[in-house]
Amino acid sequence: MIIPRKTRASDEQKPTALRYSAAWDTTDASIADARAAVRALLADAGHRPEHRPSQDAQLVVSELVTNALRHAPGPGGLALEVTPDAALLRITVRDSSPRPPELRAYDVRRVGGHGLQLVTRLCDQLHTIGLETGKQVVAHLRLPRQHLRAR
Repeated sequence: MIIPRKTRASDEQKPTALRYSAAWDTTDASIADARAAVRALLADAGHRPEHRPSQDAQLVVSELVTNALRHAPGPGGLALEVTPDAALLRITVRDSSPRPPELRAYDVRRVGGHGLQLVTRLCDQLHTIGLETGKQVVAHLRLPRQHLRAR
């Protein structure tokens, strides 16, 4: 099930956060759709797809969703939120495995297993929250504003 991008406004007409969420069972997740969702959400916030903030965000989302699909049986989900000032993207990936992601030592001879290294280098925060039915991995990615266009 995919829930379209939406904004959340308050009664005082403050700037709004932009949000997106999607859920999947074991067969219908698409990493390409997750990348497209973050690209579109950031474009709505004024971050152009060809600029680095959007490209970094797509890489982080792709790595986290890939890990969830590869290492966790069962359902999962993705939630994205851009702060009202468009300076921070919060990425939350939920899956059914209770095991936290494992940051492996860098090894140039190993094929694969480097995604979490990239995520930790790009994100300001990365933490795991244990749930009764698995976990959530939450990443905070700062979005430099020098190329931000008006919404």
